[in-house]
Amino acid sequence: MWRRSLRAGYRCFGRRSVGPKGFWGSHAVRACSAPAFPAGRITALQAVDLWKRHFEEKGVTEPHHSSQYIIAHLLGAKTIEILEQKKLTEFLSQEKIEQMWKLCTRRLSRMPVQYVIEEWDFRDLTLKMRPPVFIPRPETEELVELVLTDLQMKQTDGDVQHTCLEVGCGSGAISLSLLYSLPQLTVIALDQSQDAVDLTRENALRFEDHTALDGGKDGLKVIKQILTLAPQILSNYGRVYLEVDPKHPPLIRQWVEVNVEELHYVETRHDITGRPRFCILQKKKSNKDHELDLD
Repeated sequence: MWRRSLRAGYRCFGRRSVGPKGFWGSHAVRACSAPAFPAGRITALQAVDLWKRHFEEKGVTEPHHSSQYIIAHLLGAKTIEILEQKKLTEFLSQEKIEQMWKLCTRRLSRMPVQYVIEEWDFRDLTLKMRPPVFIPRPETEELVELVLTDLQMKQTDGDVQHTCLEVGCGSGAISLSLLYSLPQLTVIALDQSQDAVDLTRENALRFEDHTALDGGKDGLKVIKQILTLAPQILSNYGRVYLEVDPKHPPLIRQWVEVNVEELHYVETRHDITGRPRFCILQKKKSNKDHELDLD
């Protein structure tokens, strides 16, 4: 997954709350001056350059990255690099220009980019961000990796259900990252701030599309549809690879043997935690093709 590396962007500037850390609120915006609207039309690339230079003049940290992330966000992308050249050289609409001025002016007031665009990537997740909830530090990703390594080692010890408690969940970055990598975990996330709890809940709801997890009563609804259609799509000896719940492989094998005679269940592979996670099936050579070979 694409990752952003604006390390200085997590720092919060503005009024300070009670305690050692500062936060950014709508009442903490500093007075600042934005460049005048251009007399003519402007492209995305021109806008990036314009705001980069203005950020530099006003002493905004990482001016080039700041302008790139904001303009890319306006165009529905995470980075300028992944946008088509045509989109970068088209003139921006008046609506986009007004949105750009609004967001870039916030950055001029030293609001972190994560708050400006209201989202940020943490490991494999894109999380919503808003003040006064703290923005996760890049170093926190190392903590998640440390915990995951230990938990994955413990998973091989058996089917023991592990529970994690996160105190001070903020945006939910740690808890949701752990669940993303180890969905069998039970995670409890706490925070004294209702804003943080609400943001964690919002990110959790965005984290998974519940319809994507709805497999019917036996959990195999979509899998059965795929395997029923597979013989019509695959060439002889073509394969189907499935990532499934660890309790599903024997059920899938049994169902295929009864219902899809054109498929052969080849094997079950285990994931990094030692659980049966991947099913491999192969299309048999059809009788029609076998008759042609005999001819």
